[in-house]
Amino acid sequence: MRLDKFLADMGYGSRKEVKQLIKKGLVTVNGQVIKSDKAQVLETQDTVCFEGEPIVYQSQFYYLLNKPAGVISATVDSYEETVLDLFSEEAFREDLFPVGRLDKDTEGFLLITNDGGLAHQLLSPKKHVEKEYYAQVEGIMTAEDQKIFAKGIKLDGEWTLPAELQILNVDEDETRSEIKLILHEGKFHQVKRMVHAVGKEVVYLKRIRMGGLSLPDDLALGEYRELTPEELAKLQERG
Repeated sequence: MRLDKFLADMGYGSRKEVKQLIKKGLVTVNGQVIKSDKAQVLETQDTVCFEGEPIVYQSQFYYLLNKPAGVISATVDSYEETVLDLFSEEAFREDLFPVGRLDKDTEGFLLITNDGGLAHQLLSPKKHVEKEYYAQVEGIMTAEDQKIFAKGIKLDGEWTLPAELQILNVDEDETRSEIKLILHEGKFHQVKRMVHAVGKEVVYLKRIRMGGLSLPDDLALGEYRELTPEELAKLQERG
């Protein structure tokens, strides 16, 4: 790999910017100052340092974001705030993207990565990776609804896969329900459409799990952090 690409990949600036850093003699490879941006390095073997600090090469990045309402699941948008707008300048990379989409008003678990292979595995309809949601519903969800969801529902002429509905609570006025719902696919507005199909309406929705990884309790709305190796392994188990 060219030295300028190595530094650009690791967030030290654009290719043009890192060329200047190299020419200034700020970069060493295996202890030797290198001033040629075209110099080749073995990214996992050579020791590359910037101003004396070693750079550990990383090609793939994985972040877990607790998406807040009001933010869209996109990389760029001319009018709306996107999930990548929540990232700091240090963490932001142009190749990051959200794995799947949450509606603008939906909160919760959203994986942000540049690993297209893992994204494909998690979103592939053939994999049936579980996605779990918590929802507040206007109306009373019933045992009959559970049976209907377990069989699958026909939405706009297309059947959903069986879904697991858990009724958590019904308020004292018997006007609202709290539920958890496990889906094995990701159709457009699926939770809202399934609930609507049995005569109720979702008024609050949060994704709390994808595959074997749940949203941590200590990750506040709008916050993100890199996945730990153990967390990444839980996602890759379903890949």
